[in-house]
Amino acid sequence: MTPTAIAEAVQLLERLRLDGDALDSLPESCRPRDTDEAYAIQAALDIKLADAGLGPVVGHKIGCTNPRMQDYMGIRHPASGSIHQRMVKSLRGEFRHDTFVHPGVECELAVRLSTRLPPERAPYTRASVAEAVDTVMPAFEIVDARFKDFRAVGAPSLIADDFFDSGCVLGPPVVNWRNLDLATLKGSITINGKLVSTGESGQVMGHPFEALAWLANEFARRGRTIGAGEFVMTGSIADVIWVASGDVAVGTIDGLGSVTARF
Repeated sequence: MTPTAIAEAVQLLERLRLDGDALDSLPESCRPRDTDEAYAIQAALDIKLADAGLGPVVGHKIGCTNPRMQDYMGIRHPASGSIHQRMVKSLRGEFRHDTFVHPGVECELAVRLSTRLPPERAPYTRASVAEAVDTVMPAFEIVDARFKDFRAVGAPSLIADDFFDSGCVLGPPVVNWRNLDLATLKGSITINGKLVSTGESGQVMGHPFEALAWLANEFARRGRTIGAGEFVMTGSIADVIWVASGDVAVGTIDGLGSVTARF
């Protein structure tokens, strides 16, 4: 993909992110044909969004890590996106519904790293990435369907646009996570007090750290490092729940705690 095509895609996606307008699709002239081209656009978009006021990238999200979400999306492989500093809330997040196109929440297990995961240590496994994990947290990913028909545009275009990411709410950090079986934790989402979705952490690639290892290896393939102090959202353990103006969503993971998002 040429630098001109990448720049064209970034300009469109930056406006899509900052203006809250939906897009049918990226034009053929700058539409990524595969995941490598998609991640090249995403990397350039990270710089533009940081300069536009969203701040540096402080975390990462992984999507399509459980069979339910893969069936829903029609995508059979994980995909990652970036999370900028200004998009991160703690415990309770307040969001203006009218700044999104079509917002939703996903209940996820997030991890924060104490040490970096550089390319030279790849390949990574569930066991090796666990050594870098400092704390584990319940979390909401705030997603936004910025393409009018997101199933029709294909995975590369979604990856270029950070794969739906539009922020997150991080819950209380749990230091003694080694006392928990991270593959069997029950998760749930309520909207306005009504239970709407449940799941289990093991639905995320068998174990959330398998998703973390996937991301570390994918970064290594591209010569990138996940940094110490950064956090990773390992993927939805329940269904994505689309929210309306006025909704209050609560995500809970047994043994970790809860987060709240108000729209």
